[in-house]
Amino acid sequence: MTIKRIGINGEGVGYYKRKAVFIDGAITDEVVKAKITKVERAYLQAELVEIEKRSPDRQKPPCPVYELCGGCQLQHMTYEAQLKAKEEIVREAFSRYADRRELPLRPIYGMEEPWHYRNKAQLQLGWQQDKLVAGLYAANSHKLIDISECTVQEQPINEAYKALKQLMRELDIEPYDERTRSGSVKTIVVRVAKASGKLQVTFVTATDRLPQQRQLVEQIRTHLPQVVTIAHNIHKERSSVIFGAKTVILWGEERLPETLGSVQFALSPRAFFQLNPTQTVKLYDAVKEAAALSGHELVVDAYCGTGTISLWLAEKAREVRGVELIAEAVQDARSNAQFSGIDNALFYEGKAEELIPRWVQQGTRPDVIVVDPPRTGLDAALIQAVLQAKPKRFVYVSCNPSTLAKDCRELLAEGYELEWVQPVDMFPQTAHVEAVILMVRK
Repeated sequence: MTIKRIGINGEGVGYYKRKAVFIDGAITDEVVKAKITKVERAYLQAELVEIEKRSPDRQKPPCPVYELCGGCQLQHMTYEAQLKAKEEIVREAFSRYADRRELPLRPIYGMEEPWHYRNKAQLQLGWQQDKLVAGLYAANSHKLIDISECTVQEQPINEAYKALKQLMRELDIEPYDERTRSGSVKTIVVRVAKASGKLQVTFVTATDRLPQQRQLVEQIRTHLPQVVTIAHNIHKERSSVIFGAKTVILWGEERLPETLGSVQFALSPRAFFQLNPTQTVKLYDAVKEAAALSGHELVVDAYCGTGTISLWLAEKAREVRGVELIAEAVQDARSNAQFSGIDNALFYEGKAEELIPRWVQQGTRPDVIVVDPPRTGLDAALIQAVLQAKPKRFVYVSCNPSTLAKDCRELLAEGYELEWVQPVDMFPQTAHVEAVILMVRK
């Protein structure tokens, strides 16, 4: 079959008897032979057997464990082809879920250097024969793939993992083994501040104590002088969530200082922060353009997290109100506002779908509402709250084009027009694509 497009998970999509066929590793316009591996009512899955007509966009993946790791999906495509495919993913989502075949789609914001951009890694620990590895589990398996020389992680992070594994071997600190319940360290999390090059290291253990704690701290300070925080997080439960509830600072600064543009942040070990600072600036500048602030507006930032978008907009707004359900994130947002000297951004713990109608009832109507929800999209009650509040501008930041288009369809039906869609490549080499849309009330 001929591959027509790239799917939302990075697979090639062809058609057989009007059924979509998803084939990992195939590229648009290639003619391939594939073996059917799964039959569903609406689609087929297949395994690539042979490429009869090869795409000029195909390349050899630079990463030696690309096909095993599963962290990236598009390294077999040139970067120009990746960007084109991501634009098509957004276009296809709006055509399918919002019935918008004509889309005001802007050219995607790509990266000049689409490698070594991730500023944080969360790698599991384990043994491969007698070798201590830090990595991710291969797709659909419990086999750990070592990626401590990852091509999309910032290089200082790779160097830190190399040193930390060596120190653990020298001090006989065992990784945790789920099957035998032996050992201690489950995960090591390393974050680098792009502005300064400083590192924050967190050991996540299945035990109350970190073995050889004093010696380990001393050795890290000696061999990794760029580390400014060493933390210990306790997570005894069996769960796919990385962190447990309790974190202790073993040495150094409680928070890692970071800067985005003119805004300063102080990041605790568990604090959320965008993983690609270079593209984050482009993403947030698109939000700022969409908000079109003159200094007189009230902005509500729903799903505000640690306040990054709120603080980015505060300089041009009369007031920004950030709303977030997670108490710890609200505290981080308030700390970040204080750290940056921003006093017109206020942060509220709660549900935006409850607070916005309450503020409207009190006579306070937002001029702009910004949302940056999880992949599942907007809560239905929040869409109703937006429609009730009737902001002049509605700005939606999305990491899932499908849910973005579905939510957009509801707003289009209730008096909003779609002005533009701006895709942003936050994660080169992967199938993920983010987008900012501007909707204006008729």
